[in-house]
Amino acid sequence: MTRVEHLVLDAARVCEAAAIAAARHVGRGDEKTADQAAVDAMRRALNRIDMQGQVVIGEGERDEAPMLYIGEEVGTGKGTRIDIALDPLEGTTLCATGGANSLAVLAFAGAGGLLHAPDTYMEKIAVGADLPEGVVGLDRSPGENMQRLAEARGRRTGDLVALILNRPRHDELIREVRKTGARVRLIQDGDVAGVIATTRPETGIDIYMGIGGAPEGVLAAAALRCVGGRFEGRLAFRDHGERDRARAMGISDPDRIFSIGELASGEVVFCATGVTDGWLLRGVRDNGARIITQSLVMSSSAVRVITTDHASREGDA
Repeated sequence: MTRVEHLVLDAARVCEAAAIAAARHVGRGDEKTADQAAVDAMRRALNRIDMQGQVVIGEGERDEAPMLYIGEEVGTGKGTRIDIALDPLEGTTLCATGGANSLAVLAFAGAGGLLHAPDTYMEKIAVGADLPEGVVGLDRSPGENMQRLAEARGRRTGDLVALILNRPRHDELIREVRKTGARVRLIQDGDVAGVIATTRPETGIDIYMGIGGAPEGVLAAAALRCVGGRFEGRLAFRDHGERDRARAMGISDPDRIFSIGELASGEVVFCATGVTDGWLLRGVRDNGARIITQSLVMSSSAVRVITTDHASREGDA
């Protein structure tokens, strides 16, 4: 299996560049301009790396936003063959409105290491590390999942916090979780950050549940793979066209439940850099002379929180 851990610092530089570019548009109400700035900066940074990279999870196809498109080749063309999953601006609305937890995100894996997921939706369930395999699952009810998680943690269900996207499609899920006595924290956007929150004790999040983007599901699975978290995903199609596209991309059973190892396998590097402040990371700080970024970089060997003081505006060049 291809080794990618030598790209840890490169991953951080790429996400820093995208975050700095996007941060200039925080609160300006223009999602597409912010996304375009992040995409352009991320592409330039990726093309400086000695690798043969291919984007297998791109961004923006659903809303025709600017994108690093699926199949795009990046890097200098020298060195290791790499699969790349990315979202140059996870939480475009959060960035445009000045909301919390907007990130620049990517994952590297060896060629073939990341599922080529269609740009549809995915039902997801995720918990952090140090839990037995199968403790929660998509084939169980919300109540059963909360009970099993409480038992595995040695706690009461009333002590647990579930993170769920605030969408009408989740009304029944929210009711079922609350019936167990557990608390629900609702978020407006940013389910990659939501999944990662289960791995960080300081967030107070015990489980992530619900339906979000499939590409974001692969990114989140890559992050959890680095730290031993648990994740399952099942594609949620809106029409026959999306189902047919999944088959065309090599997914023979579109209704299957994917394990974390099927979504992200082998050696994986994951990075997220804060664009706006959130429970995971601080956003970009720019005082006109210096720019400070904070990144979470994860691999199988280490989890790093990197604060970088950029002495000039070269970080977003």
